[in-house]
Amino acid sequence: MATIVTDAQFPDATAGSAVGHGVLLVRWALVLAAVAFLALMLILPLIIVFYSAFEKGWQVAFDALHHPDAWAAIRLTALTVAIAVPLNVLFGVAAAWSITKFRFAGRSLLITLIDLPFSVSPVIAGMVFVLLFGARGLLGPWLGDHNIHIIFAVPGITLATMFVTLPFVARELIPLMQAQGREEEEAAVSLGAGGWQTFFRVTLPNIKWGLAYGTILCSARALGEFGAVSVVSGHIRGETNTLPLHVEILYNEYQFAAAFSVAGLLVAIALVTIVAKSVVEWRMQRSSDRGEESSAAVPPPGSSR
Repeated sequence: MATIVTDAQFPDATAGSAVGHGVLLVRWALVLAAVAFLALMLILPLIIVFYSAFEKGWQVAFDALHHPDAWAAIRLTALTVAIAVPLNVLFGVAAAWSITKFRFAGRSLLITLIDLPFSVSPVIAGMVFVLLFGARGLLGPWLGDHNIHIIFAVPGITLATMFVTLPFVARELIPLMQAQGREEEEAAVSLGAGGWQTFFRVTLPNIKWGLAYGTILCSARALGEFGAVSVVSGHIRGETNTLPLHVEILYNEYQFAAAFSVAGLLVAIALVTIVAKSVVEWRMQRSSDRGEESSAAVPPPGSSR
């Protein structure tokens, strides 16, 4: 006689199926919520920026980007990035090298100071430079007597940008170099390599993708810095306005098409930065996978195959 099998005879399977459907529904709900949030907070503003930039035609956007004040802002921004980023790269590499490869008094304090710009408002950082180097600041009278201009000039803008972007390279390299350890450097030194040889032939090849990643983040932050630069720049049109400050001036003057055109340039640079960041992340992952494969391929000492 044929026996009819019902779901009641397998309660565990039925419950498992129901739980599986519930988990699947929750997963899709979370994915849709995340996509909706990203579309609302990221994609839609980008669309609005480019739409507003070209709303009155390509010629208006072209003229806004070729205005002398816009070119002055582009040159100043490029100069600031060209000075601040390499200096922060040098500091970040030196700080990460010293923190991860050596033990010394004040090591924890150095790590805390590196993280300081993350906890200080950029506007407050700009005010600190004004209080130090302004006309009535601590060093202002001496600088004025020697005709040295820092506030409302390129040096002040560069210093403010360097302060804000200081942690990015160091904070990217410190965990990476801690994970790598000191064994390879110690082996190189034991074989007679000098300090610079060890760095350029052992350490630098191991951290090159992490260094590139930190440099990209530092450059992106320097390009878009507004708060600290706004305090120390003086908003002198054509002289001390970076691209973010130039966008603010155009928007306050109700030149919306021009403002969004310049903002579109910053957005385009940001998109290029994201692509470069993704490529570096991919290369870092590939390098990590290759390292794991090569270490797995080498048998431990004393083992036989």
